[in-house]
Amino acid sequence: MSELLLVGRVARAHGNKGQVIVNPETDFPGDRFAEGNVLVVDHGGQQVERRIVSVRFQQGRPIVALDGVATMNDAEALAGAELKVPAETLAPLPGGTFYRHDLVGCEVRTKDGQVVGMVTRIEGPVERSLLVVAGKLGEVMIPMVQGIVTSVDIGTRRVVVDPPDGLIDVNSAARTSDSE
Repeated sequence: MSELLLVGRVARAHGNKGQVIVNPETDFPGDRFAEGNVLVVDHGGQQVERRIVSVRFQQGRPIVALDGVATMNDAEALAGAELKVPAETLAPLPGGTFYRHDLVGCEVRTKDGQVVGMVTRIEGPVERSLLVVAGKLGEVMIPMVQGIVTSVDIGTRRVVVDPPDGLIDVNSAARTSDSE
């Protein structure tokens, strides 16, 4: 099987007809959790493909009925399961936008070449995304906005930033005050 990418996690069962509430891990929940799509349910070391039979959204979270999950007990057994899709099923993105999995693992440098660290994850929705970078002095959160992130090269796994004064040093200041 090709590389699988996380798009959500089963939070818990919903109702008594086998539906589950999903915590989405994607900027495109409407696309990823559409009726008819096939997800790989990864739970307890086993991976099973399941087709989405129906879906509705409540407070931004999908409530999904999966083929083969018919009872509340079946749904409860899926709590904590990761929902994944094959990487090749993802559509190309418009210029200047990136899938989260493409950014994780990229080296972050300032425009003058100073190494900030490595991207460990992305937080927030697409319009307010933050790069979470493991730096020398701790985590650095860098807003993924034009003017701060000046270039992204997925091929070389490099992100160049032009941070405002103090953004990179904020962790050293926080650590110093914590240790006093």
